[in-house]
Amino acid sequence: MTATVALVVAAGRGTRFGGELPKQYLMLAGRPVLRHAVEAFARHPDVDAVRVVIHPDDAARYHAAVAGLDLLAPVAGGATRRESVLNGLQSLESAAPARVLVHDGARPHVEAGLIDRTLAALARHAGAVPAVAVADTLKRGGADGRITATVPRDMLWRAQTPQAFRFPALLAAHRAAAAAGREPTDDAQVMEEAGEAVALVPGSEDNIKITRDGDIERACRLMGHVGETRVGTGFDVHAFGPGDHVWLGGVRIDHDQGLVGHSDADAALHALTDAVLGAIGAADIGRHFPPGDPQWRGASSDRFLAHAAGLVAARGGTVVHVDLTIVCERPRIGPHRAAMIARIADILGIAVDRVSVKATTTEGLGFTGRGEGIAAQAAATIRLP
Repeated sequence: MTATVALVVAAGRGTRFGGELPKQYLMLAGRPVLRHAVEAFARHPDVDAVRVVIHPDDAARYHAAVAGLDLLAPVAGGATRRESVLNGLQSLESAAPARVLVHDGARPHVEAGLIDRTLAALARHAGAVPAVAVADTLKRGGADGRITATVPRDMLWRAQTPQAFRFPALLAAHRAAAAAGREPTDDAQVMEEAGEAVALVPGSEDNIKITRDGDIERACRLMGHVGETRVGTGFDVHAFGPGDHVWLGGVRIDHDQGLVGHSDADAALHALTDAVLGAIGAADIGRHFPPGDPQWRGASSDRFLAHAAGLVAARGGTVVHVDLTIVCERPRIGPHRAAMIARIADILGIAVDRVSVKATTTEGLGFTGRGEGIAAQAAATIRLP
């Protein structure tokens, strides 16, 4: 009989900033977040085996992330976290482990002492959860954004993972929850609703879950890795042609001409895309979206910029700031500047104060001065682990 198995749940589809990569596969200090989480259990002396619950679409990513580690074969997750955990538990039933640790694959910084504490508590309880006491004052807000109440923080804790349980009790509790159609938010709640005693053990402020902008950078600092700041530049030009509007900075502007291009010819977003790609050494927009490919004919350029931002996120990085200058005699950019800033910030998933949009003319000189087209140049600052 296997004494202790770690079940790492990594079937979620949570992504960042419009990218396509689930957060557990983002790069952290040169390796995927999931690998950091899995290794913590694979090297622990009291953990006999590790199984990861994955999304079926992530099989290739998973095998690349854990290459070289001695793990049980992965199992497919379900539509919800509860279903994924139950799938994992049922896959272990024939091995009949005495204890199981359930951990979120997006928590990469698991200390051995945290695992020790949760397992030790199973000598007296059916389950144990690492947790951190709530230190901040808690407020309840209404739909209008105003405070409706102050919530007493006495005896309140922030639950973390890994959560440890006696295997037979957790499997039975999960089956009961499934039969009742309940969707608890964590495994401790599953056990609580089954009437089992679950203990609190000291958690760690460093045991963060990769969820929001900045979490990768914080995790890197915890691991002793210093981030790197890079700057990329981009430039694009499109000529005027027949039409009644132009797209600039993701905003449609009525005009007596259009811009000629294979996509929507948004020179501003094209320059920004190249700037972001340049900062990570990922070639240029033409490499990712070839102008000869018919699938990009008339395509909205926000897709190009979101793709570039997704590549940054996949490397564990963040877009810190972008600076765009549009060069044209007309149309006037000033009335649309705020809308452009808001749209670019939305595409990149950053605050509006991290986006600069400026406009200038060439005093009647050159092709822009003659009103033959529009040029745009951009700079992007990104931070990588």
